[in-house]
Amino acid sequence: MGGRELLAEASVDYPFDPEQVGIDDGDVLDLLEPVFREWWVDEFGAFVPDNGGFFTPPQKEAIPLIHADENALICAPTGSGKTLASFSGIINELFARGRDGGLDNSVYCLYVSPLKSLANDIHRNLEVPLAGITDRLADRGEDVEIRHAIRHGDTDDAERQRMLSETPHILNTTPETLAILLNSPKFREKLRTVEYVIVDEIHSLAESKRGTHLSVSLERLEALADGSPTRIGCSATVEPLDAMAEFLVGRERPGGDPRDYEIVDARFVREFDIRLCCPTDDLIHTPREVVTGRFYDRLHGLVQDHTNTLVFTNTRSGAERVLHNLRERFDDYHEGNSGCHHGSLSKEKRGAVERRLKEGSLDVVTTSTSLELGIDMPHLDLVVQVGSPKSVAALLQRVGRAGHQLGETVTGRVFALDRDELVECAVMLRKAEEGFVDRVFVPENAQDVAAQHVYGMAINGPRRESEVRAILGRAYPYRNYSDADFETLMRYLTADYPGLEEKNVYAKVWRDTNDPPDGDHHYEAFPVGEPLIGKRGRLARVIYMTNIGTIPDSFTCDVYTRGDDQWVGNLDEEYLDTLEKGDVFVLGGDRYEYRYRRGSNVYVDPTSARPTVPSWFSERLPLSYDLGREILSFQRELLDRLAEGGTPAVRTWLREFPVDDDSVRAIARMFDQQVRYAGPESVSTDRRLAIEEEMDRESYERHYYVHSNYGRRFNDGFSRLLAYRVAQAANANVTVAVADNGFTLSMPLNRKVDVERLVRDIDPGEVRADLRESLDGTDLLQRYFRINATRALMILKRYKGYEKSASEQQVSSEMLLGFAEDLPEFAVIEETYREILEDKLNVAGIESVLRDIAAGEVAVEHYRVDTPTPRAFGLATLMASDVVLAADESRVLREFHERVVDEIDDGPPATATREGS
Repeated sequence: MGGRELLAEASVDYPFDPEQVGIDDGDVLDLLEPVFREWWVDEFGAFVPDNGGFFTPPQKEAIPLIHADENALICAPTGSGKTLASFSGIINELFARGRDGGLDNSVYCLYVSPLKSLANDIHRNLEVPLAGITDRLADRGEDVEIRHAIRHGDTDDAERQRMLSETPHILNTTPETLAILLNSPKFREKLRTVEYVIVDEIHSLAESKRGTHLSVSLERLEALADGSPTRIGCSATVEPLDAMAEFLVGRERPGGDPRDYEIVDARFVREFDIRLCCPTDDLIHTPREVVTGRFYDRLHGLVQDHTNTLVFTNTRSGAERVLHNLRERFDDYHEGNSGCHHGSLSKEKRGAVERRLKEGSLDVVTTSTSLELGIDMPHLDLVVQVGSPKSVAALLQRVGRAGHQLGETVTGRVFALDRDELVECAVMLRKAEEGFVDRVFVPENAQDVAAQHVYGMAINGPRRESEVRAILGRAYPYRNYSDADFETLMRYLTADYPGLEEKNVYAKVWRDTNDPPDGDHHYEAFPVGEPLIGKRGRLARVIYMTNIGTIPDSFTCDVYTRGDDQWVGNLDEEYLDTLEKGDVFVLGGDRYEYRYRRGSNVYVDPTSARPTVPSWFSERLPLSYDLGREILSFQRELLDRLAEGGTPAVRTWLREFPVDDDSVRAIARMFDQQVRYAGPESVSTDRRLAIEEEMDRESYERHYYVHSNYGRRFNDGFSRLLAYRVAQAANANVTVAVADNGFTLSMPLNRKVDVERLVRDIDPGEVRADLRESLDGTDLLQRYFRINATRALMILKRYKGYEKSASEQQVSSEMLLGFAEDLPEFAVIEETYREILEDKLNVAGIESVLRDIAAGEVAVEHYRVDTPTPRAFGLATLMASDVVLAADESRVLREFHERVVDEIDDGPPATATREGS
């Protein structure tokens, strides 16, 4: 939102009467100081829609709440004026105080953003109301100034020093910088006067450890401030609202109720026009070049029909490829009117694209995820999504970037280029219409983040242990943090393990008044016998300030062939998380089998085997667990309609969805062929888990396709559990390939297991222990231990002027891992396993589904076929539908499909058998 755009962004035409909100515009205006009221009316009068008013629904509800110092979570789409609503009451109050007696040279309002670019954008946009009101007061002879500034990692030293002598009343910052300010001896005193905290895009923070870190920082600020700051959270479409509000406000005391809060729920006040498009109704037999050509023709037509178009793909390479192909195919696109934006580009290139987007001088921009949040793009009137964004929340966030102008409908088009994504996107768009939103899952009891904050509090001076413990417990992610958890943390921070210091891991804090460092007499201010915590080491503050934060460093690994050490290329280390010994991947057009990793070097063998892990695996977002469950419910309803009225009934029903006719026909045909070939029991639903067994006589392998449509995180964990049991039962090596809609287990054809029984025999109560055991010795464990050891300051990224690269950190962590695993209840090890199991492998979802199976609420259906069923085509090929289909994948799909059709024409497959439970 820049300049005038901020004002236009705040007045949008809504499809209902604003009076239904229950608050009159005049009542809200009366809350504003006369000078602010005049400015508001003058600026917004020209934007008043015929059926609206001076305020959008979120503004009408939020401004009175903030005026009354109520904590508030404001949920509304991008472009609905929620940011201006957050600042309006605060600016109004600050000007009133400035006129009444002046403001102190300190901070009154903190604005916290997940992105530097968003903080910069808001900082520029605050100039509009602040300058406008200041000028009006100056015309009356009054000299009132509300200072505002931005501070994050890019702020230079001179500007930081200037903030001490001329402190901004409104400070825009990031979670990491706030944590640093809380430990800055001079500037932290400037935070005692903070009365308001705005957390923008809170949903994007809450689901990661950045949000966990911020939640504890807010509780430390609460303890520091003279009063209890009013907390205001801004979010687009998010669920669950109460959990997000509680994350924002924290608790009055550990174990107590959340602080009071109000929710402004205006998530669905804008009109959306979103439709699913498919270039053909037959993605199997339509030639690849025809699918690609139709896609680009339709994309070109959409771009030409709109002013500014933003195209989201699911990978960075996809974003570059779409832009390249548009420029190659059409003379209308060139460097002057089109661009690409993603995280691998330089800051300068990204900044140039962002500036031109704000200006409206780019007809089309392609991106991956980097423009989901951030700057306002006032001229954007169309968003195109290529492939599935994997969650309703991501869909609404991306499409919501368009349509910021007055009365403008939010317009989005989603292109699906494979049949699995057709189903996924059809359900996603329908659920978006119905107001469904995927839940945000907040990491809980993260010991690495707790270590940083306890260390930081100790550095600020000896503190009562009970106070430190209480500050942690008041933060939402630590609401269930136990005394045993705290003791485990303190054993690590005090280095209370034999041999730990010999590994150069030293105590960071001391406990109890009986053991203060020599010469430190600050603790004498506390009563005798009061348990205290203080810092150890003269460099403690420097170590803390230069090493805190939660965003992990990453690096690329060099790939070598075994034996001759021939270098073949690089792999991102996140991609290595997905690889197990024996996995096959493509690099530089050739196929390699993964063998092992040493530090930053990966060793492989050339192979001709089919890839088991696609190249995009680590870059794409996983399907949300909640959406996966909705897809399973959809499939049950579709089967019911198919049984009752055949494909005509299915097509009639699907035309109620926001999808085009090609999509309707393609989806209906796929499920019809699935059922005719293998029966309705071959389709997983919310009441059935289908497991398909194929005997591939060409490769002499037996494949089990597990149709668990719960998302990649779930399937990554579930496949580990099942693969271990299959390997034990068959006494054979098992290869695993994981996707969002299921996974494949492959083993020699001459081995056979009762996979249906193995699934039913998994004890939900043993899942965590079994998964933990399965991680032993994996690269995944090594990487996450390095990340958590670095977060917990067990490994220092920066020390005495030297900075360790991520690969050097990895080497250090590999030297420590074996030792640390032998330590009882070691906090960093426990957190590593917790993060992998809970945050990465969705262990809670696995336990839930297995409990349903044990209770008989979900049946397990096992059946055998000679060729994969249509719903297994994707699992059988692990095709990557980014923008175009690979030629060899298309050929294999056609072969699969022709076999299925031949079987259907000849009647049910003779070898198909079923075993149900």
